Amino acid sequence: MQPNMRDYDETCANFEWERPERYNFARDVIDALGQADPGAQALVCVSEDGTEEQVSYAALSAASRRLANVLSAAGVRRGDVVILVLGRDRSWWDAMTACIRMGAIASPGTSQLSAKDLAYRFEASNARAVIALASVADKVDTIADRFPNLVAKLLVNETRAGWADCRAAMDAASDAFATVDTAANEPSMCYFTSGTTKNPKMVLHDQTTYAIGHEATGRYWLDQRPGDLHWNISDSGWGKAAWSSYFGPFRCGSTVFADQRDAFDPARTLELLQRYPITTFCAPPTVYRMLVQENLASYNFKTLRLCAGAGEPLNPEVIARWQAATGLTIREGYGQSETVLVCANFPSMEVRPGSMGKPSPGFDLQIVDENGNIVAPGEEGDIAVRVKPERPVGVMIEYWRDPEKTAQSMRGDWYITGDRGWRDEDGYFWFSGRADDVITSAGYRIGPFEVESALIEHPAVAESAVVSSPDEMRGAVVKAFVVLAAGFEASDALIEQLQEHVKQATAPYKYPRRIEFVAELPKNASGKIRRVELRKREWGC
Repeated sequence: MQPNMRDYDETCANFEWERPERYNFARDVIDALGQADPGAQALVCVSEDGTEEQVSYAALSAASRRLANVLSAAGVRRGDVVILVLGRDRSWWDAMTACIRMGAIASPGTSQLSAKDLAYRFEASNARAVIALASVADKVDTIADRFPNLVAKLLVNETRAGWADCRAAMDAASDAFATVDTAANEPSMCYFTSGTTKNPKMVLHDQTTYAIGHEATGRYWLDQRPGDLHWNISDSGWGKAAWSSYFGPFRCGSTVFADQRDAFDPARTLELLQRYPITTFCAPPTVYRMLVQENLASYNFKTLRLCAGAGEPLNPEVIARWQAATGLTIREGYGQSETVLVCANFPSMEVRPGSMGKPSPGFDLQIVDENGNIVAPGEEGDIAVRVKPERPVGVMIEYWRDPEKTAQSMRGDWYITGDRGWRDEDGYFWFSGRADDVITSAGYRIGPFEVESALIEHPAVAESAVVSSPDEMRGAVVKAFVVLAAGFEASDALIEQLQEHVKQATAPYKYPRRIEFVAELPKNASGKIRRVELRKREWGC
């Protein structure tokens, strides 16, 4: 089967952004697919007990119209923010489509958010409504009285005083709703950044940023087409769900698979990959690291043809283990809450393990210095996207209500991602680390990812995180927090083995002079390692 992108250079050369004056994804994609083929499947949802629900595009269209009527009756209007805390429940797809349909601003969040986190989001966004799981209701109820603008609270999986029963209300509502004819530049989605260093920023997207911007995600990176069954492992509160569980595959008319179990189970994941005719699979590095610890040889993934990874760089050793067991190379992609996919290892390209790949069609991605000048191949700098004289469709409007942060993210003609990297002579991009993660030790600049990748090549290491640690002589030294693989025990001898291993795998000055064994690493709601917490632990600030 030929991939959608047969030639990378040709695709990039001929690519042009679709720039309509008016656009509404619910009408222009979901409704259109349901009308063209009433039987076309949008979703396959599997509950924890194995119960399966299949949802057609026509059924998703109708459900979203009913929910739009429920929200309208509750007082939600065009331009209002609706907080969605729905985990992997089918209702998230209904709610996303309903918000887009009525011109409301969808703001997904993870069910792991605390009451304090939710209060911050309600206040910052001036949220008008919240649709949530029962597990979130207690937290919302402790703070809701502080936000008089919050006129609607809808619960999807049980009844509770003070909350509307979302499903019952939808069952009673009409499925006749006039879709709002939204302007292309009208706000559509608000994502809160991961908050790895400070309070999350509100990332505001218009009706086309994700809806059209994820053309490269769905068609070219994930290689989606009608008939595909795509599984993206992501909580719906993470921007990656919008990428690969909604806009990307739906733009291509494929079907999304959803495992609705809250907790991740590697053995269950592999069993589902084997049982269902899943053709494409996307997961964060944390998931792949856990999957390769299982006995992959005991599974057979007959229909799987493409695997992708995103969220943070994936260690080359994990890519090699997965390929040895499945015959498939994990194709990494890079982007942010502020963007769509801006760089990837596309199916028509050779994969260079550890590389982010090459820029997505429609993007001028470069490595720039502190003055906004493009640096030479091999030289490290800031990963940047050209946004002037014309902003690519797949870049945010702004950090909402924060013009200072928006201005700080710009440097001349460039949007500065906050990530560091370099480009090789062949145009492949390589990630060094977040700008605030880079370690300076005795004058050397050391990216944590390279050390982490060296560590995970050792059989004793399941996962690691590398940060700076204060040192009187060197200013700072490299410290590694290591989660051991099953069957290994912490010891001074093992520390020495790991240190020697890193010295052999990379430049010796990069080896971790300090190693601490831990049961788990701190992570944010999207599964990214929170090195900032480990740094604070080391530096006491």
